Amino acid sequence: MKIVTDFPHQVRELEHVEVPMPDGTRLAARIWMPEGAEAAPVPAILEYIPYRKNDHTLLRDATMQPYLAGHGYAVVRLDLRGAGDSEGLMEDEYLPQELQDGCDAIAWIAGQDWCDGKVGMIGISWGGFNGLQVAALRPPALKAVVTLCSTDDRYADDIHYMGGCPLGEQLSWASIMFGRNTLPPDPRNVGDNWRQMWMQRLKGSGLWLKTWLSHQVRDEFWKHGSICENWDDVEVPVYAVSGWADGYCRSVFRLMENLKGPRKGLVGPWAHKYPHIGEPGPAIGFLKEELRWWDHWLKGRDTGIMEEPMLRLYMQDSVAPAGHYTHRPGRWIAEPSWPSPNVTRTVFRLGADGRLAAGGDLPGGALSITSPTEVGMASGKWCGYSKPGDAPLDQRREDTGSLCFDTAPLAEPLEFAGDPNMVLDIEVDRPVAQVAVRLVDVHPDGRGTRVSFGVLNLTHRDGHEHPEPLEPGRRYSVTVPMKHVAQRIAAGHRLRVAISTSYFPMIWPAPEPVRLTLHTEGSALELPLRPFTEADAALPEFGPAEAAPPPETETITAHEDCWEIVEDAITGAWEMRFTDGAESFRLVRSDLTVHSHGEESYRIAPDDPLSAVAEATWDHAMSRGEWKMSSRTHTLLSSEAEHFRIQARVEVFEGDSLVHEESWDERIPRHLC
Repeated sequence: MKIVTDFPHQVRELEHVEVPMPDGTRLAARIWMPEGAEAAPVPAILEYIPYRKNDHTLLRDATMQPYLAGHGYAVVRLDLRGAGDSEGLMEDEYLPQELQDGCDAIAWIAGQDWCDGKVGMIGISWGGFNGLQVAALRPPALKAVVTLCSTDDRYADDIHYMGGCPLGEQLSWASIMFGRNTLPPDPRNVGDNWRQMWMQRLKGSGLWLKTWLSHQVRDEFWKHGSICENWDDVEVPVYAVSGWADGYCRSVFRLMENLKGPRKGLVGPWAHKYPHIGEPGPAIGFLKEELRWWDHWLKGRDTGIMEEPMLRLYMQDSVAPAGHYTHRPGRWIAEPSWPSPNVTRTVFRLGADGRLAAGGDLPGGALSITSPTEVGMASGKWCGYSKPGDAPLDQRREDTGSLCFDTAPLAEPLEFAGDPNMVLDIEVDRPVAQVAVRLVDVHPDGRGTRVSFGVLNLTHRDGHEHPEPLEPGRRYSVTVPMKHVAQRIAAGHRLRVAISTSYFPMIWPAPEPVRLTLHTEGSALELPLRPFTEADAALPEFGPAEAAPPPETETITAHEDCWEIVEDAITGAWEMRFTDGAESFRLVRSDLTVHSHGEESYRIAPDDPLSAVAEATWDHAMSRGEWKMSSRTHTLLSSEAEHFRIQARVEVFEGDSLVHEESWDERIPRHLC
């Protein structure tokens, strides 16, 4: 990473600015702008998220926002209502009030004397979501959007559900926000009102996991904020970015296919990160790429960005399985549109003898499987952050509990780009069942690297709004869509399809063990094969990653990583456990000390899906001089045959005094999942 300090413009920073909303609520912003912008107004770029401008995102913000401001933009980092130093209450993600606040904030920004009236929105994850959602409301001053690691479909392709299956990561994400919602505004910025604002949050934020688990189908709750409900609502230009190790890469392709206005897409090898700090590498000079986008759409300059191919993808090479990669070898490829004229969807048939082939006669037959409950322990995270341990491990043990079908060793490399689909001709012996399908790159020595995967709650076989129970013994033809990927399988390797009836903790297990019978003659893999094209070779290279200097910090406790998968040799139970955070640092400029530490655990006993337990604990603390606070949140998710059960507790301290405690014990009916 190259640190840049010399910019075309001197940068002025406003640490705390209060943005008034029409109802009198004041939202907190940090603003960077070129010196003299009041006399020579500039376009503005808004990032609108709940992650606390003063502390939790400050280290990242300081490396990005001054860079953009130094190139002639006013950059506004706005905290959502009820987060950071903003007044009000935050009760869930993407509520109508949040989106209206976003529109009102854009109008306020456009009316400032330092803004020329044109505004763009950028954001990763939450900020990528609400950038698209606000764009769909068409605020007049919003002229373009950059959305990273986000989705157009809050039910089918977010951290809550996948293929109609509850994701284990839903507990993880809920527990993270449960902890962060205990944090107060900074008394230095909001004054004596800080404690009243804090108490309002502690008493009113609620238990988000209960809300999400109460909506197990694609109902109006999830349709709200899903721009795929009406693509035409988004008219402004959109640049969509993600990575193969991220949970959200599929949405880039749907945005390219369905939006009508100007659009570009970029998918690298990265996890859930901005590409200039992207890992696995290679990281790219994304801030320069972003400037090219803003200069084109907000300043009317011809940067050439819209003459380049609509979609750039990173074609990954074969690598050995590992729980963490710092770099993925490969190359960039170009697509003029999506669906791509360069991709040929090719059918690979399954043989009852375990073969997978695009041609030739394969024997038909029926094969059955009841997967062990621990299949899935090597899955890694649904949404990777490129932390040690969160990538999928060697798939060999997972494959022993799955039905597997292999190609012959490849005589030449096999390349594909897009979304593989698996068509399955199956029957099951229970009314509720799920299936997981993995694509595995099998190395000559037998090691297996997961390339892509998909899961499906089979009661959702005809859609996610109105699931229907299965009739035991009846044959069904179902399609399991898999995550998009651009992948090169090396010569001498084999491509494997692995099919299992469980995949915990990636997805929550069905209530009973399921025996699935697969009829091979009616089953097939549809693979999006893609050859090398001349346009690939003509792609301009991205520049090196660069950023502005980070703020001065003092490390008190360094980040610690722990990721373990443990088998109990006595009971046969399996557990995945890991830490997140475990660090303390002081922001020198504001003299604020911040601490966070999280632990997660996912446990399951053999042959008993109802033994699954997910548990998360978060500790937070903040202090400055004599002022200090701390909190602990704990969430435990388990299930019965007919219910999910959430047991949660929060304790919050001001100094050494307990100022808030609350407990929940909730049972939520399971709806065919």
